[in-house]
Amino acid sequence: MLEAPVTGGMALLKQGKMTVLVGGDKQLFEDCLPILQQSTKKVLYMGEMGTATIAKVISNMLAAVNVIAMGEAMMLGKRGGVELKSLFEAIRFSAGNTYVWETEGPLIFNGTYEPDFTIELHCKDLNLGYELARKFNVPIELHSHVEQIYNRARVKFGNDVGSTHPAKMLEDDLNEPLQIDGFEDWTYTVEHVGGSMAVVHTTKDEVYGKK
Repeated sequence: MLEAPVTGGMALLKQGKMTVLVGGDKQLFEDCLPILQQSTKKVLYMGEMGTATIAKVISNMLAAVNVIAMGEAMMLGKRGGVELKSLFEAIRFSAGNTYVWETEGPLIFNGTYEPDFTIELHCKDLNLGYELARKFNVPIELHSHVEQIYNRARVKFGNDVGSTHPAKMLEDDLNEPLQIDGFEDWTYTVEHVGGSMAVVHTTKDEVYGKK
């Protein structure tokens, strides 16, 4: 038996470009690799059974941290007088860029906050991360704080809203919207470049060109 959680989000799932993380016997993994490669863009062997799930949880923990940091950064930029579309571009082409900034920032701009992943599921993964940290005796002060922010957003908006809603909660707290024009039809895909995953924006907005 192998474990094979997937990561990358629903947009990539629909395009057959998810990443599969695999845990279990190495020889069995190599035997099954041609099958796994038929339905995904990237297959990564993580180690013995259980390690793939740990890696998946850690990935979602980091995504949650990025969502919180992104909302605060956008709010700081707006109140500091930076035009939000310009800020979006500046970060995309700077050291502060992240996968979450590129793929979930536009969901704040268009007011959906909906990456096809519920906040309840994200809170579940954050709690799993907390339990892993207890098991392996690792302090996670930042992640624990992010988990509480996520829990507050889940209580405020309900279990079934999109997992980018902590940014919406900050908007409500400060009575300061972060919506801008030009991202209504925004979509994206990814390309693997030099061993890394690059986000390719496919929107009708003139900033990125017509597709």
